Amino acid sequence: MDPIIEVQGLTKDFGRFRAVDRVSFTVLQGEIFGFLGPNGAGKSTTIRMLLGLLRPSGGTGRVAGFDLVREQDRIRERVGYMSQRFSLYEDLTAEENLLFFGGVYGLPEARLRQRIEEVLELVGLTERRRDLTRTLALGLKQRLALASAMLHEPSLLLLDEPTSGVDPIARRRFWDLIYAMADKGVTVLVTTHYLDEAEFCDRLVLISQGRLIAQGTPRELKAAVPHRILAVYPDRLGEALAAAREIPQAAEVAVFGAGLHVAFPPGVEGEELVRQALTSRGVAIRRLIPVAPTLEDAFITLTRQARA
Repeated sequence: MDPIIEVQGLTKDFGRFRAVDRVSFTVLQGEIFGFLGPNGAGKSTTIRMLLGLLRPSGGTGRVAGFDLVREQDRIRERVGYMSQRFSLYEDLTAEENLLFFGGVYGLPEARLRQRIEEVLELVGLTERRRDLTRTLALGLKQRLALASAMLHEPSLLLLDEPTSGVDPIARRRFWDLIYAMADKGVTVLVTTHYLDEAEFCDRLVLISQGRLIAQGTPRELKAAVPHRILAVYPDRLGEALAAAREIPQAAEVAVFGAGLHVAFPPGVEGEELVRQALTSRGVAIRRLIPVAPTLEDAFITLTRQARA
């Protein structure tokens, strides 16, 4: 597969603050490519540079075959963009919003009408086409925003935190739409801070404090965790966390739902160490089992290694 995005050393400074620090990656045509990191990590700034909305402070790149500094207009003709903040007009109907943005894209009227029917059906809003946008639930608004980004049949979709704030069912339905786009040959770059969503990507990068700290498939990133992970389910989580953090041999300790993940270096039998540490505090252990590393384990471990 040929690359549709190639960037080398991409950097963005705002005064003395470096928001994106020499990021390099390649996205192949037809991929679902994830940008995973916490809020404020530099994901949205990177997206805006790829679109030509922000001029890089350094580095080079090409998007859809065009230089991201010299050919910004050509890039925007071929890329669909869904911003983190809902950007459609609340006082227009769903269909009126699509008519407006289709005009912005310069679609001929006949083709625009056809595309509106196609995208409304795809996102499941045909029956809501005449509803005012402000009356739609957030999940439906996000689907409408995706529909507007797809009107001009882009070869690349840039989706910036598209499911932020929506409920789990709406998130799952939105990812079904992303898969539908990928099945049609559209490349999708999606930023997210949801670790479960990152599992849906073909490949992804981990970004923290503006720096790319790792990249690969979800399986490759999880395989990069060198530790043996124990899942611990205690009766008192807060006290168990404090006790586990005092185990000298523990490489990482983190809360996972109602339990803990405690990581030990290879060759260290951590079960007895955990039992001793928690029982000495009067904490009962309901369950203690070894588990395979998750993406959250990978993110915690790789982030800490990058900062060391």
